[in-house]
Amino acid sequence: MALLAASILSLIPFSSAAFDPIPLINPLIGSQNGGNVFAGASRPYGLAKAVADVDPSVSNAGGFATDSGARVTGFSAAHDSGTGGNPSLGNFPLFPQVCPRDELNACQFRIGDRKVGWKANSVQARPGYFGLELETGVKADMAVADRTAVMRFEFPAAPAGNGTGKWNTTAQEEHALVLLDLTDLWQSRQNASISVDPLTGRMKGNGTFLPSFGAGSYIMHFCVDFFGADVFDSGVWVNNRAGTEPKELYVTRGFNLFFIEAGGFVRFKNVVNDTVTARVGLSFISSEQACRSAEREVPDPLGGFDGLVEDAQDAWREKLNPVSVVPGEGVSDDLQVSFWSGLYRTMMSPQNYTGENPKWDSGIPYFDSFYCIWDSFRVQHPLLTIIDPAAQTQMMNSLLDIYKNEGWLPDCHMSLCMGWTQGGSNADVVLVDAFVKNLTGIDWNLALEAVIKDAEVEPLEWSYHGRGGLQSWKKLDYIPYLDFDPVGFGTNSRSISRTLEYAYDDFCLATLGQGLGKSEVYDKYIARSTNWRNLWKADQNSFINGTDTGFTGFFQPRYQNGTWGYQDPIACSSLAGFCSLTSNPSETFEASIWQYQFIVPQSISTLVTLLGGEEDFIRRLDFFHESGLADISNEPVFLTVYLYHYAGRPGLSAKRIHTHIPASFNTTNGGLPGNDDSGAMGSFLFFGMIGLFPVAGQNVYLINPPFFQQIAVTSPATGKTATIKIVEGFDASYANLFIQSVNVNGQPWTKSWIGHEFFTEGWTLELVLGPEESGWGNKAEDRPPSWTGGEMSLS
Repeated sequence: MALLAASILSLIPFSSAAFDPIPLINPLIGSQNGGNVFAGASRPYGLAKAVADVDPSVSNAGGFATDSGARVTGFSAAHDSGTGGNPSLGNFPLFPQVCPRDELNACQFRIGDRKVGWKANSVQARPGYFGLELETGVKADMAVADRTAVMRFEFPAAPAGNGTGKWNTTAQEEHALVLLDLTDLWQSRQNASISVDPLTGRMKGNGTFLPSFGAGSYIMHFCVDFFGADVFDSGVWVNNRAGTEPKELYVTRGFNLFFIEAGGFVRFKNVVNDTVTARVGLSFISSEQACRSAEREVPDPLGGFDGLVEDAQDAWREKLNPVSVVPGEGVSDDLQVSFWSGLYRTMMSPQNYTGENPKWDSGIPYFDSFYCIWDSFRVQHPLLTIIDPAAQTQMMNSLLDIYKNEGWLPDCHMSLCMGWTQGGSNADVVLVDAFVKNLTGIDWNLALEAVIKDAEVEPLEWSYHGRGGLQSWKKLDYIPYLDFDPVGFGTNSRSISRTLEYAYDDFCLATLGQGLGKSEVYDKYIARSTNWRNLWKADQNSFINGTDTGFTGFFQPRYQNGTWGYQDPIACSSLAGFCSLTSNPSETFEASIWQYQFIVPQSISTLVTLLGGEEDFIRRLDFFHESGLADISNEPVFLTVYLYHYAGRPGLSAKRIHTHIPASFNTTNGGLPGNDDSGAMGSFLFFGMIGLFPVAGQNVYLINPPFFQQIAVTSPATGKTATIKIVEGFDASYANLFIQSVNVNGQPWTKSWIGHEFFTEGWTLELVLGPEESGWGNKAEDRPPSWTGGEMSLS
């Protein structure tokens, strides 16, 4: 059902004067098979995100999905993109229809009654714009400003008695109706209100909703104005009945599991060009603020629609402008579409809620929808540090603002609510990643205070911030299986993955302390960063369908008394079934022990030794990636693709990424391996295709052959342009996968990694490729940094 922009079919070679990435962006990639992307109209980091919503029972979508059986339930203006958990936002959807026989109660008000399919090939999605035609003949399209959406509903020409085919004024003729539903995508509404102005049709109100993956509740306010028609009548509806009186409504959730469906409606006459235009303002502060924002941002909804689309596209061009690509002869158009579409999705969230936080106003830009940092810390935030450091700085300051006002750094935060903690305190890693890459304008002493609190103070409710089990962490140097923890409360699970993540969080804390001249901080937490070793069981083996994999030594859960528990190393993998935080929690989060055994980014060289040396490490990595155990749809696998660098075989990392990307990413509607996780999949794709992969929390990018002949990235902070180019051996069939030599700024470069100064100082990286592995990057001194201090204990 996707309509790819026609200009994609006639791509032109890159030219700095003429290149426009907009035609290469397909927002529908990932709108099927659980990609959960937001496919509608948005500005970068915008609050307003307008799209058609489909029934969440068919797809847990970011609003719209193209899965078979999906039907449109409404059109709403707030969404998150690419998330798991319950469907997020989708508040106050509008739905256009014509009542049969012009009888109000013959209209379909409830979701199950009104949902309808759309006409094949009618979907149009591009940056700043979304449109489709319903099977009823109603055409809908939409554009957005930062906090306002404009939706146009073109009704099929009415069968007027005068034969003109136009909507007219007589009560005997049909009248276009637009309803507003006081709900959200997963029907979490607790209570809501609406008022309808009988003269203008303006709808105002609010609702209290639950976050889709967190605790607490939030209130969203709306203000909807209509243009291009006169009001015929208006009122409210409850369940399947409506009336023109009263004009106001307050509704609760309903008794027990019975969810009351309710909202308001307006019917129209004198409809110009068969089209009713709705301007939807949103606010977390008040409906009055929603009205003010809408009036300020979109003063001319009828005449300004095309301008909104153009302004949004210009905003996207500005954000994407730092990146340019020379694809190289023979590179497919699909690769370019995947690349630019992935980069585009990375700036959907976090969202800029400046001036829309009802809890506090610190007078600085405020971002929310960190959903979730466990997903985004590995690649999305490192990417924003490169291409949009100003926004990344504002996001870091927002995390610290949340710390100052809520007492903790969030691990997940959406809709101004605290989200569930999935692993460690991953905001620690994001902050330290920004620190080692020299972002300015951030209070690093405050950051150190916040990160130390995560490491030292256990909150009562560590299910949504901080770390749990800190008593055991400090006393036993690991998180125990079935930990006794009367100090704080959360899901008593994930003892292995939390141990690994806490160890890396402490390594990042040590890095920050060292950078700020706090030697005592460094000494304490660098020692704690070795705690991951205490869950290593050297004699543990692993079987798949009764067959020994031939590998011995895996992480295992451990009780408080030091004895071992057991979790099958393949449990929670794609070979054994997914493990959820809420339904079947295990000792590893959303991935197997096989996958987590490689998640020790601070000490990979130590891990190599632990696994038997370089050859055994490589054999184990190969088995992991070739046996079906590696789940490329989930973030813990990302770094494992590149770990061959640490064993002196960077060419094998190149082979691996050139296997995963074509196998799991494409330009179809189902072209992502899993949900996009707020841009994590797009960021992973971006780094894979430019040939530099970040190790989050460290000033390290692992060098690989890119998918394009040349990539340039201009730092918005310094104005200098970094260039990655293949000067010899480029081959669009990618037979030449192995780096033979590298020059940086014209000088030989033997290290298999490079630092962030490559981007900020505008260096040039030149690669010579060949069909066979070379000695480049093999020597111990040329491998990525890895901390090796301390003694190994295998007890």
